[in-house]
Amino acid sequence: MLLRRSTVLATSLAMAASSMGYDLVRDYSGPNFFDGWDFYGSWDNLTLSNVWWVNETRAAAEHLAYVNDAGRAIIRVDNTTNLPPDMPNRDTIRITTKELYDFGSLWVFDATHLPYGCSVWPAFWTKGPNWPYDGEIDIVEGINLMKDNQMAVHTTHGCTIPRNVTQTGTIGFTDCSQGSGCTVHETKPNSFGEAFAQNGGGVWATQYDVQGVFIWYWDRPNVPQELTNNASSIDISTWGTPSAAFPVTPQCNLTQYFTPQQIVIDIALCGDWAGVPGIYSSTCPGTCNVTGPGSPAYNNAWFEINYVRAYTTGAPTPTPTPSSSAPTGTATVLTTVTGTGSGAGASQTASDRQGTSGAPPAAGGAGVGVMMMGLAVLAGVLMVLAC
Repeated sequence: MLLRRSTVLATSLAMAASSMGYDLVRDYSGPNFFDGWDFYGSWDNLTLSNVWWVNETRAAAEHLAYVNDAGRAIIRVDNTTNLPPDMPNRDTIRITTKELYDFGSLWVFDATHLPYGCSVWPAFWTKGPNWPYDGEIDIVEGINLMKDNQMAVHTTHGCTIPRNVTQTGTIGFTDCSQGSGCTVHETKPNSFGEAFAQNGGGVWATQYDVQGVFIWYWDRPNVPQELTNNASSIDISTWGTPSAAFPVTPQCNLTQYFTPQQIVIDIALCGDWAGVPGIYSSTCPGTCNVTGPGSPAYNNAWFEINYVRAYTTGAPTPTPTPSSSAPTGTATVLTTVTGTGSGAGASQTASDRQGTSGAPPAAGGAGVGVMMMGLAVLAGVLMVLAC
């Protein structure tokens, strides 16, 4: 009976927490955009792509990471160098947030341009400090001349997702421990490639919650008002069905596979997804290669970012954590931001980018109604415990 009561209480508290609004805790934007990030500063030893992710000094000198006159962050591939055949790695960028964000977080990414082109492999994603053993969430990712975004989660062995999840995207692979991870393909138009840029870009929001991971995408005309108004507190209960949903189920309790996450933005070239011959040839001619003139091959291989914002459901307190400067799949972690919720940090595996039904909490409902429902459930639980 005690175990049963504890389980009901934990579930009810999670429901109540998920119905809360989110408060802004970090805004990466404007002239100081890059202040909250670490530059990787090494070759790509993760996806074996043909790049050198340069350090901050070199990125500035080569004009690969900067804030433009419109106040937007630019992250790009070197398109000025004529790379000889004996130098197979082209300079580009990978940056990782200095802070980690726990369950109870919401991350919003607003971009007007994403990198695209043959051999190009951009991603906006998250990882735990001990990659690949702390989970990975791919929020924006595509290769070559793909037209639609692909979302995914990666774990160690033991996590699968059902095919009857409530979401607008279409499910691909369902075993999260495989190289591809558990994948969902965007079905809304203009989510990647040339069409994304031509239509003014768009916005992604990712809820990282004890009930699961939920990702929304809106093209520019359909971005929610609280995001276009730059509100410091937002209520996600009116956002409706997400593009991708990875709910906690009996087949996968995500809280056992994930720890606090860092946000990563990078551009790889070729490598073990974009460069696979059978995949590359489906949209691009010849074989994947980064040598030769950088232009026009990489003239479109750049991010233009309005902002990245992190929100939490609670009042987070940054605390110091040990730092590590070695580029071995983990970036330097200077602070930890703790949101609501908790989960055991069990180990997992993930190829870096590579049941019961579940719906995201409070999807499509009225904010007040959802909150009242959560409070009612909690009141009922307290009555049970009093018995």
